[in-house]
Order: sequence, then structure tokens, then C-alpha cells
Amino acid sequence: MKVIKKLFKNEDGATAIEYGLIAALIAVAAITAMGSLGNNLSNTFTKVSNSL
Repeated sequence: MKVIKKLFKNEDGATAIEYGLIAALIAVAAITAMGSLGNNLSNTFTKVSNSL
């Protein structure tokens, strides 16, 4: 039982893993936002090009 408690109490690498997960989530959100923004810009430039 003491071994199990010791394993749950040991948090040496937990912060590094948490920071890695946060960075991954931010990267996914940024990629999604940039993809959407890129599509909107492409549509805007296409409209301007067609107007000219």
C-alpha cells in the first residue's frame, strides 16, 4: 500500500507533461485559426481580383 501511495505522491515529471499538453493544445488552436484566416483571405483576394 505504501508503494502505491508513493507512486501517486511522486510528481517529478508531471509539470513537464502538463506544459507539453498545453503547448500542443495551443498549437492545434493556432493551426485551426490560421487555416480559417487563410481561407478568408483567399476568398477576399479572389473577390478583389474578380472586381478588377
